[in-house]
Amino acid sequence: MTTPARPEQPRMSRGRLALAASLALAVLAGCADMSGIKTGDARMRGAESLGLSAQAPGPRISDVDHNGIDTNWWLALGDAQLNGLIDQALQGNPNLGVARARVARAQSSVLIAKSADLPQVGAGADLSRQRFSENFIYPPPLGGASVNTGIVQLSASWELDFFGKNKAAIEAAAGVASAADADAEAARILLTTRVASAYIQWARLEGFQTVAKRTLAQREETLKLVRDRLAAGLDTRLELRQSESGIPEARQRMESLDEQIALNKHALDALVGQPGATDKLAPPQLAGFKPMSLPAHLPADLLGQRPDVVAARWRVEAATRDVDYAKTLFYPNIDLVATAGYQSLGFDELLKPGSRLWSFGPSIRLPIFEGGQLRANLKGKNADLDAAIESYNGTVLDAVREASDQISSIQSVARQQVQQRQGQEAAEGAYDIAVQRYSAGLGTYLNVLTAENNVLVQRREAVDLAARALDTQVGLAHALGGGYQAPATTAALSGKERTTP
Repeated sequence: MTTPARPEQPRMSRGRLALAASLALAVLAGCADMSGIKTGDARMRGAESLGLSAQAPGPRISDVDHNGIDTNWWLALGDAQLNGLIDQALQGNPNLGVARARVARAQSSVLIAKSADLPQVGAGADLSRQRFSENFIYPPPLGGASVNTGIVQLSASWELDFFGKNKAAIEAAAGVASAADADAEAARILLTTRVASAYIQWARLEGFQTVAKRTLAQREETLKLVRDRLAAGLDTRLELRQSESGIPEARQRMESLDEQIALNKHALDALVGQPGATDKLAPPQLAGFKPMSLPAHLPADLLGQRPDVVAARWRVEAATRDVDYAKTLFYPNIDLVATAGYQSLGFDELLKPGSRLWSFGPSIRLPIFEGGQLRANLKGKNADLDAAIESYNGTVLDAVREASDQISSIQSVARQQVQQRQGQEAAEGAYDIAVQRYSAGLGTYLNVLTAENNVLVQRREAVDLAARALDTQVGLAHALGGGYQAPATTAALSGKERTTP
C-alpha cells in the first residue's frame, strides 16, 4: 500500500520573505519609542556672554605685549634653585603620578570601546563523559549508556554598527581620555605654581628674618646708647628697662621665623617628593628674582587654553556622545555570527570529516518591552550632559575671575609699592632724627620707640609687597593655563545647538 503524496505547500519567494522580515523589524523597532524625551536648556557660554572677545583686548596687564606665556614659565624668574626643585617635583610628586595613571586608565577604556567595533573570534573545546537518561528523548542504545562526547569549534561574530552605537561609545571614551589628559596637565601646572609659591614664601620669610636681625642689631645699639646716657645721669632706669625689653622681643621674632622657615621647607620637600631636598639649598632672596614677562591682554582664547577649561569641554563632548549612544539602544542590534568545528559521540570520531559542523547567519536583537529602562537611561544621559555643560560654564567663570583677580592684584601691588617706598623713606628719616634728638637730649626715648615701630612696619611691608608681586605673577601664570596648548583635535563645542530626539 502506498502512502498518498502530501500536497505541495506554496513557497514564499526570497524577496517576499525579506520584505516581510523588514516590515516585522520596522514594527518591532517602533515598540522602543524615544519620542517626548527632550534635552535640557543648558548651553555652553561663549566669550561674548562673559564680556570677553577673542579679538578685542581685555583688561591690561602691562605695557609689554606678548602672545602668551612659555610652558616652562618659571624659568623667567631666573632662579636656578627653583628650576631644580620644579624638575624634581615633576619627576617625584605622587599626586602627579596618580594623574598619569588616570590618563593611562582612560586610554585603556578607549581601546576597549574600539574592540567592540572589530570582529570577535574565539575558540573552544569541550571534552566530557556523559550518561544519557533511559527515560528521556534518547532511545537505546544511547539512552542509558555512558559515552564520551566532544566538541571543538571556532566561533566568530561581528556587530554591524548600522546605527552608530560603537562609534558613539568610542567617541565618548575618547572624550573622557582627553579630559583625563587635560586634567593631568592641570595637575602639572598646579604643582609647578605651588612649588614656585612655596619657594617665594621661603624667600619672604628669609626677608622677614633679615629685617628681624637688623632690628635686633639696631636695638642693641640703642641699648648701648641708653646705658651710656644712664651712666652720665641723663636717663633713668625706666628708659633702660624699656630699651632692654626690645631685645627679647626681637630674638623671639627671629625664633618664630626660624620655625616658619623650617615648616615651609618641609612643605617644599613634600611637593618635590624628596625629604631633605631643601637642606642643600641656599636661602633664596627676593632681590634675586627677575620679573616675569606676562601677556599684555586677557583674550578669551588664552583663557580657553587653560587645561581645566579644556577638560571641561571634553567632558561635554563625552556626555554628548553618551547621549548618542543611549539613543542607539532603541534600535535593533545586528550581528553576523559564524561557527565551525567538530562534534561527535566518542573521542575517536571527533576529528573525522563526518563530525564537521558549521553555521552562519545574522543575529538580530530588538528592544520591544523593557519596562521604560531605555527611556530612563536616555533621560539620565541628557541630565548628565546638562551637568557637564553647567560644569563647563562654572569652570569658565572661575577662570575669568581668577585671571581678573590676579591682574587686579598685580596692578594694586605695583601702586602699593610706590607708596610704600615713599613711606619707608619718610619713616627711616624720622627714626634717624628721633635718635639724633634723643642723643642730644632734645627728645624722649618714647619718640625713638615710636619712630622705630614705624620703620619696622615699613620694612616688613616692603618684604611682603616684594613677595606678593612675585606671587601674583605666578598666580597669573596659573590662571592663564601655564602656557598649556590644547591639542588641535579639541572639540569647539561653544554654540553647538542641541536637538530634541
